[in-house]
Amino acid sequence: MAHLSDENMERARRLVAVYPERRSALIPLCHLAQGQDGWLTPEAMEDIAELVGVTPAEVYGTATFYDMLHTEPVGRHVIAVCTNIACMLEGAYELLEHIEEHLGARVGQTTEDGEFTVEEAECLAGCDAAPCVQVNHRFFGPLDSAGFDRLADDLRAGRLAGEVPRHGVLCRVERSVGLEASSAEGAERRERTS
Repeated sequence: MAHLSDENMERARRLVAVYPERRSALIPLCHLAQGQDGWLTPEAMEDIAELVGVTPAEVYGTATFYDMLHTEPVGRHVIAVCTNIACMLEGAYELLEHIEEHLGARVGQTTEDGEFTVEEAECLAGCDAAPCVQVNHRFFGPLDSAGFDRLADDLRAGRLAGEVPRHGVLCRVERSVGLEASSAEGAERRERTS
C-alpha cells in the first residue's frame, strides 16, 4: 500500500508525466512527499523510488545531497539564518543567539512544540537584506531581534500561511501554469522512448 495520499499519488503521477525521463521527477517528488509529511519518510522514499524507477537508496542519496530536503523530522517552520560575511557584519550571530534564546532551541534543534527548527546557513544570497533569514525557503530581512519576534509570532499564529508554505513546498510542485501533461501523454512518451 502506498504511503503517499491518494491525492498526492495522483499529483505525483502527473509530475512524472511532465518529464521525458521518469527519474527527472525525483526532486519534485521529494518536495511533494515532504509537503505531505514534513520530511521524507522511508515509506515515502519507497513510493518515489517506485514511481521513477530507482531504488529507495538512490532517493535517499539524492535527498541527503540537498539541504532543502529533510530525511529526519523537522519543525513546521525551518528557520535558516545566514551567517556569511555580509550578514555577519550586520549582526547575524547576535540575531542567531537571540533566536536560540527566544525559541529555546539551538542550531540543529526543533522546539518542543514542533513549530520551529533552527539552522545556520552559509549563504542565502540575500546580502542586500542582511542579516537575512529564510523560513521554509522564503526570505525575510533585514531582521533584528524585535523583527524576528514579530515574525515568529506571525508564523505561530498562521498569519503568514499564504506566504510561507508548509515545509517549504516549492512552486514547481504546486504547478498551476506551464507545461501540463496528462498521465496518458506521459505514459505514451515513455513507451516511445523505451
